[in-house]
Amino acid sequence: MVGPRLVSVWVLPLILRAGASADVGFRFASYMDNYMVLQKEPAGAVIWGYGISGATVTVTLCQDQETIMKKVTSVKAHSNSWMVVLDPMKPGGPYEVMAQQTLGRTNITLRVHDVLFGDVWLCSGQSNMQMTVSQIFNATRELSNTAAYQSVRILSVSLVQAEQELEDLSGVDLPWSKPTSENLGHGSFTYMSAVCWLFGRYLYDTVRYPIGLISSSWGGTPIEAWSSGRSLKACGVPRHGFIPSDSVTGPSEYSVLWNAMIHPLHNMTLKGVIWYQGEANANFNRDLYNCTFPALIEDWRQTFHRGSQGQTEHFFPFGFVQLSSYLSGATSDDQFPQIRWHQTADFGNVPNLRMPNTFMAVAMDLGDRNSPFGSIHPRDKQTVAYRLHLGARAVAYGEKLIFQGPLPEKIELLADKGLLNLTYSQQVQVQRQDDKIFEVSCCSDHECKWLPAPMSISSTQTLALNIRSCRGALGAVRYAWTTWPCEYKECPLYHPSSTLPAPPFTALTTNRIPG
Repeated sequence: MVGPRLVSVWVLPLILRAGASADVGFRFASYMDNYMVLQKEPAGAVIWGYGISGATVTVTLCQDQETIMKKVTSVKAHSNSWMVVLDPMKPGGPYEVMAQQTLGRTNITLRVHDVLFGDVWLCSGQSNMQMTVSQIFNATRELSNTAAYQSVRILSVSLVQAEQELEDLSGVDLPWSKPTSENLGHGSFTYMSAVCWLFGRYLYDTVRYPIGLISSSWGGTPIEAWSSGRSLKACGVPRHGFIPSDSVTGPSEYSVLWNAMIHPLHNMTLKGVIWYQGEANANFNRDLYNCTFPALIEDWRQTFHRGSQGQTEHFFPFGFVQLSSYLSGATSDDQFPQIRWHQTADFGNVPNLRMPNTFMAVAMDLGDRNSPFGSIHPRDKQTVAYRLHLGARAVAYGEKLIFQGPLPEKIELLADKGLLNLTYSQQVQVQRQDDKIFEVSCCSDHECKWLPAPMSISSTQTLALNIRSCRGALGAVRYAWTTWPCEYKECPLYHPSSTLPAPPFTALTTNRIPG
């Protein structure tokens, strides 16, 4: 995947640790600053930083000169760090957070102001997550639409690699800020992430309380760079593999972005994560993605839960974008469909047994042939974010609403009629006829080949496929199994009331259900 050509910054953990353990002075963690959003109730927000070993630190939360609460702790000797967990707070603000270090007769006081309590979401992935608001459709209008969203605060993490896990960020490109046209569209593939911003904006329209958005993404990067060594080992990822330069243009060394851009945030109390990545794995460890992606989710959850002293939910909501379409040229037409399938751990939809408390935005109908950033970077990020926010409302906020398109729950062979009957889990609308988007695997003489299965009869929740072209045994059926399955918002099947496309799937006809 083509990503922005950016100079990488290597951090030597030894130097950082030496600095931290020598005399770091007294400070908040690097991402704690004016205008920040802290996680609201029922969780408690974590406040932490560095100080002088043995000193006492008092953290005070104030509003309008009135003390709301005080927490007292001491600076740990081995790490020179201090940490407190605030009592759960209702959404709102603004507040001031004050930290005072006392050592003997010496007092040092730090303050951050205009702090809000709300929901904090981390946004990560590669360049489709990194694309800024200035790069999307209707950019001028979107950049100017900030006045009503001053309680949606944004932060963007610097692009840094590290060979070992860092405890704090070594850099922040955009500190906590109120949204402006300048910081939402700072430049191409810089800040602020359009998907992240729009997702937060849609959420704010729903919940009507502060939203904190943290963007930590880097174009052209495989999942291995964002994964800990633990999760890669659990999936048997080979230590050394050939890395194709056409799809992996960013850092590819294992764990280097997990170490520098995700792990330093693990003390933070989060509401959830959204993720847009996978293009760089279309031709790199693709067959392992059905393990590496669920393993990443599980490992991030465990790490953030522990780092926040149990305040971030153990199974916090994790949303992701299923890959869109692009003009692949010489690339095999099977790579993107396989990654899309593996993104669901080979179930076809989420949440599922291997990926609990997750939600997915299908994007294969959002292809952009004329994108100036290449068709692999479609500009309609509004629809992506809208579909993601529907999933968040259902999974993270418990609303009863349709947040994903229809998927077959029963497959029945009607051989005497030459039909394969699909029964869907919800209503399905045939938006247009397509004689090639469904295929069946037809087997004879120990050889199987995929043949088109035109759509025939349909009703509210059923669809029949014409399989008369198959003269042998029917082995499997699949839907939208190409890199570019349909034109913009013109896939054949959608949910009738929500314009959510049916996701791609493949299923053995003997199994009778996808997966």
